[in-house]
Amino acid sequence: MKSKILVVDDEPDAVELVEFNLKGAGFDVVTAGDGEEALKKARSFAPDLILLDLMLPEVDGLEVCKILRRDPATSAVPIIMLTAKAAELDRVLGLELGADDYVTKPFSPRELVLRVKNLLRRRTEPEEAADRVQVGDLLIDVPRHAVSVNGRSVDLTATEFKLLTVLAQRRGRVQSREQLLRDVWQYDNLIDTRTVDTHMRRLREKLGRAARFLDTVRGVGYRFVEA
Repeated sequence: MKSKILVVDDEPDAVELVEFNLKGAGFDVVTAGDGEEALKKARSFAPDLILLDLMLPEVDGLEVCKILRRDPATSAVPIIMLTAKAAELDRVLGLELGADDYVTKPFSPRELVLRVKNLLRRRTEPEEAADRVQVGDLLIDVPRHAVSVNGRSVDLTATEFKLLTVLAQRRGRVQSREQLLRDVWQYDNLIDTRTVDTHMRRLREKLGRAARFLDTVRGVGYRFVEA
């Protein structure tokens, strides 16, 4: 079955380019030209991934992202932000609000398709290590992509789940930001490592008391500790 992608952009040329390349890569594509239409189609189309432009009429991309993350029906759908804004503040804000990744315009269609494939793979690929990781009151059920703290379910995006799982399965070992970018995001080239920091901050907020297991190693990266 083809994976379904929702492309949200108010520039017809950009939509045409993205749609052409995604369909060529074997995806089923639906488009939306503004924020209101994006929210409706996200609920009716049930996409496997959303490509979301930041600058939209009516409801902008950041607000759309925020609303999608609050809705249980769409909270776990991966989101890649498309933006002409290259400023670090815009990228970080998008990640803070729940985007899994970002691509700055102008972008390479091949790179965009690769990002889409990598992000979808995080949701479906089996982990090679233990199916379940339990440390104290934190339980990670890998096959079910489920996390709970003291019996309470924690909603994580595909990227947050992958980040937590990688750290937990390598507990005690320090993982550099560059290593996490390669293993979680599948980035071969060095990009803004603030991406890792932003996701870690959001992951800690969601885990609450279990955030104590995520340790920052200043100047290096992060590690999962059992104490």
